[in-house]
Amino acid sequence: MSRKRPTIRDVAREAGVSYATVSRVLNGRDWVSPEAIRSVRDAIARTGYTANPHARSLATGKSGSIAFLLTEPQHLLFEDPNFSVLLRGVAQALSDRGLTLILMIASTPEERERTVTYLAGGHVDGVLLVSPHSGDPLLQQLVRAEIPIVACGQVLGFEDSISSVSADDWMGGRSAVEHLLAAGCRRIATITGPQDQFGGVFRLRGYTDALLAAGIAVDPRYIEHGDWSRESGAAAMRALLARVPDVDGVFAASDAMAAATLPVLREAGRNVPGDVRVVGFDDSVLAVTTEPTLTTVRNPMERISEEMVRLLTDVIAGRTPLSITVPTSLVVRGSSPS
Repeated sequence: MSRKRPTIRDVAREAGVSYATVSRVLNGRDWVSPEAIRSVRDAIARTGYTANPHARSLATGKSGSIAFLLTEPQHLLFEDPNFSVLLRGVAQALSDRGLTLILMIASTPEERERTVTYLAGGHVDGVLLVSPHSGDPLLQQLVRAEIPIVACGQVLGFEDSISSVSADDWMGGRSAVEHLLAAGCRRIATITGPQDQFGGVFRLRGYTDALLAAGIAVDPRYIEHGDWSRESGAAAMRALLARVPDVDGVFAASDAMAAATLPVLREAGRNVPGDVRVVGFDDSVLAVTTEPTLTTVRNPMERISEEMVRLLTDVIAGRTPLSITVPTSLVVRGSSPS
């Protein structure tokens, strides 16, 4: 005879809590004490209980699934260390709440059409939107379909309808430039992120505000735009050296772009940090693999991933969309020592 499948009531009895408490833990509700959560999880492990997803979906009207939606080309998921850190953190936070992660990539018109159709069909309870670009028609389609959304970074033009969790990009950019100024740099260039993304806009704003506060005019010749990638960082550094060869400091809005400046500067006979100091943004694993290692602004992706999942459960529960800003901090290394 086969052993009877454990039920929620078996878990409640084993944990010494009510049936309702077990249900709240399984559904990721916030109003459960940490002690009760631990007791329920231990009881689940001891009893071998597994939820019946079909029954739970029928009972709650929820799928128990969350989409991690990346609107960039697929290769960037593996090349950009931020995406992998964010994905790992989100996967853990969802697992802790008993929710299933569905990875979706929508970088082409065909992928976007299929994505909207799938998401609007009720297959997921909400969407964690990664790397959104303002002006992307996908954003309006998702909002029109009334899908709960939390974005990584504010979505320009959708601040009132899409919840978001952002690093303090403005303060991060400002602190990077203030560090270069304190080190004696006065001809400071920047390689920006895309200007249709919140991070790109506000890291540049931090750069300009730091210069103005120091009484230094913002010279457009010292500003070159990139797209977060190594290739764009290298191309931008070459363009800057051709235009302003006397540059003595560089703030690159991502570690990938900052890392790409180093060989370009070496090829031009410029020593880092002796002739030119370089500061990146992210504090990714890449920052400790370069020579010299990168001074950079720490982008707290682990906390951002946890806050995104927490906020999405609130939005799914019907709470008003809002935006959360997470503080950044400067990490000093070899490319611009103190």
